[in-house]
Amino acid sequence: MESNQYEVIIIGGSYSGLAAAMALGRSLRKVLVIDAGKPCNRQTPHSHNFLTQDGKTPLEISSLAKQQVEAYETVSFLSDYVLSAKKSEQGFQIKTQEGDTFESLKLIFATGIRDILPDIPGLQECWGISVIHCPYCHGYEVRNEKTGILANGDFAFEFGKMITNWTKELTLYTNGKSTLTPEQTEKLISKNVPISEKKISRIIHQDGKIKTLVFQDGSRENITALYAKPDFEQSTPILSELGCALKENGYLEVDQLQRTSFPGVFACGDNINMFRSVAFAVSSGSMAGAACNKDLIDESF
Repeated sequence: MESNQYEVIIIGGSYSGLAAAMALGRSLRKVLVIDAGKPCNRQTPHSHNFLTQDGKTPLEISSLAKQQVEAYETVSFLSDYVLSAKKSEQGFQIKTQEGDTFESLKLIFATGIRDILPDIPGLQECWGISVIHCPYCHGYEVRNEKTGILANGDFAFEFGKMITNWTKELTLYTNGKSTLTPEQTEKLISKNVPISEKKISRIIHQDGKIKTLVFQDGSRENITALYAKPDFEQSTPILSELGCALKENGYLEVDQLQRTSFPGVFACGDNINMFRSVAFAVSSGSMAGAACNKDLIDESF
């Protein structure tokens, strides 16, 4: 096999990509992991709810993971950004930002998603630190603290119900006119969850830790944490260019073995499911690597 030809190319080298690479390395497959070094959780100070790694920084976990994967001599790494992927006679052809071209029989996309955050000054700096998305990942650390939810409609109601498990000092900020039903509004208020329709003009913070919400009417409220579920998009257009199907919610459509709708293309991690956690990413990556190896075996037998 030529130096630029691989059995599997993994695009994305964070948790799910590294887990897939480990499974394939242990399966003696020639693998190339291409990663641009910008993981979705790069601002998050600590990772939680992942056995043996609870409380470690994301960089600690990924650095150790990469070190362990590098022990498998058939796995190579490239720091670059993939610009295109197209079907070729033998499988797929990849082109990178640095002008390199690689061939592979299979592709695994561990590319995550790109968050589209509300245009509120200060929110970007707090994202992943005190503006958080998941109570299972972050809720324990802000338990019983004065907390907000930035959401509206049915999601706000369901999320509001959930977060009352972690704190009783909770306010729902709809950031404009509420779209909750009268029944939802009544239920939240009966559970001591006030609903504020005031528009947020900015967030005052210190090193990403929220201090104060400032509203357009000039009023202010001090809180410790703010849950939010921003819009998102797939972090690479290559998936759409290949024709990989998306679900209605914007995540990639995969089967139980992490196969996308395009033959030979697998996906794992944050790009397939709203449950954004290190534990889930590792699990889906391990499955993608094992399933990819099984397909290669079946095709060559």
